[in-house]
Amino acid sequence: MTKASRKDHDVTDQPTYQVSKSDEEWRAQLSPAEYAVLREAATERPFTGEYTDTETEGVYSCRACGAELFRSATKFHSHCGWPSFYAPSADDNVELIQDRSMGMVRTEVRCARCGSHLGHVFDGEGYPTPTDQRYCINSVSLSLEPKQA
Repeated sequence: MTKASRKDHDVTDQPTYQVSKSDEEWRAQLSPAEYAVLREAATERPFTGEYTDTETEGVYSCRACGAELFRSATKFHSHCGWPSFYAPSADDNVELIQDRSMGMVRTEVRCARCGSHLGHVFDGEGYPTPTDQRYCINSVSLSLEPKQA
């Protein structure tokens, strides 16, 4: 996993989230890999996540707080090594923040309910999707609730 410290992110105001816990509480709840990604903005290695190629219909939620984030109807195969979505289930379910870590400027995607790092969103890459956006999300930051038959 690669780590980008929270201090590398260009955040002027630290928002208050609906779900707020101490580092100790997050560490007790999350596995070490989940904590590294969700709370320390690490990135799982490409092509290793459980949802990279999943085609199961359902709802993807934040693994830290359970908030709905994405639906399988917006998931697509981008062949980038991480699950990709062209839109969140609702715009206010995610928070977009300028990220200046790793020597570049990107847009970080966080859970709007608990502030957990999910991944990044990229624009204008030419994917044949309605938004031409790729929400590149770490599998370890998600939980999939399959659609009931």
